[in-house]
Parts: sequence; structure tokens; C-alpha cells
Amino acid sequence: MKMRWWDRPAAYGPVWQAMQDFTEQRDSGTPDELWLVEHAPVYTLGQAGLESNILNPHGIPVVHCNRGGQVTYHGPGQVVLYTLVDLRRRGIYVKDFVRLLESSVLDVLAKAGVRDACRKPGAPGIYVPQTALREPHGDALAKVAALGVKIRRGCAYHGVALNVDMDLTPFLGINPCGYAGLQTVDIRSCGVEADVRATGEALAESFARAWEMPGG
Repeated sequence: MKMRWWDRPAAYGPVWQAMQDFTEQRDSGTPDELWLVEHAPVYTLGQAGLESNILNPHGIPVVHCNRGGQVTYHGPGQVVLYTLVDLRRRGIYVKDFVRLLESSVLDVLAKAGVRDACRKPGAPGIYVPQTALREPHGDALAKVAALGVKIRRGCAYHGVALNVDMDLTPFLGINPCGYAGLQTVDIRSCGVEADVRATGEALAESFARAWEMPGG
């Protein structure tokens, strides 16, 4: 499985177009690829995304894209793992693929020392309890990683975004993932110092190991 970093920071549009081109041109023998990206500031709105979830973009570009999910923010200090993989060839259902993505994030967070990261039923992504944060706010879970995928002819693209060490202010301009008041945090908020590049490579390696295991 090939892994590549895009030059940082990468504009969203060219990366999205490249994912679509790769998926349209691939065939049953095309090797899967993992792309690691640290984007320039951008809000992305998924296929079913509601404009009402964009509260105040403060001049940050808004891109309507074709992944699943609502609105999220990408920017420096966040690593995005784009998984250009053939689900049909691997015999993996979308639900299991999503869990595999989430499991890879949980693996990386656990090894980094982030305590008690977890899934939230009915809300894809990875969350941390307030007890894991340096500055707790209430008792609701806070989101540290968001995911959204697109399936085309049995092949997936888009992927998962993990907040590492970033300016979280732009998340206040939206209802993250469509949830009003959802707190969004990064690894640094959990009292752990982490490097974007090293975290991205650990995430890609964790996903690749899980993807290549018999039975997914």
C-alpha cells in the first residue's frame, strides 16, 4: 500500500479533485493508496450538509464536497488521512470500514497517551471524555477526530481528520458535524504534545496494518 504526503499546507480543491481522478481511473488491479494532508484553512460541507450549520465562516472558504457527513473544519495542525481503497476487492462493508478507520485513530491516541478516547453511538468519529482534557467543560464528550467517506464503484475515498495541535477557534464558526455546541479538541488539549507529521504517519501505519490483516 503506497503512502504519500502532500506538500503542506495543501489547498482542499486540488486534493479533492485528485482523489476523484484516482478513483475514476483505477481498476481492479490498482494498488490502494493512503494520502496524508495538512490543509490550508477550509470548511467542507458534506453531501447532506446544511448551510445553517455554518454560523460565521470569518472569511474562511467553504467547499461543498461529496463525502458523507455535515460540516467540519480543516487547517494547520490537523492531519487528514485520505484512504483510497478498494472495499469490494477486500470484501469489506462500509460499516466495517468506518469502524476500521475509527479503530486506527483509537490505536494512535492510546499509544500517544490520550486517556479513554472512545466512539459515540450514532455519531461517527472519535471523542474524549472531559476527564481527559486539561481544561474540562461540563461532562459532554468532546470530538477529537471526524470522518466522512465517499464510495464510488466499490472504492472509497475521503477519510478521517485527527486534530493534533491546532488553532481550534474556527470550529466556533460552525456546528461541528451538525451538532450545535459540540466541543472540538485536539491532542494538545488532552495534555499530550504531538507532532503532526509523526502522528499522521502513525495513523497511516495503523490503518495499513489493520487493512491488510486477514478478515479486515
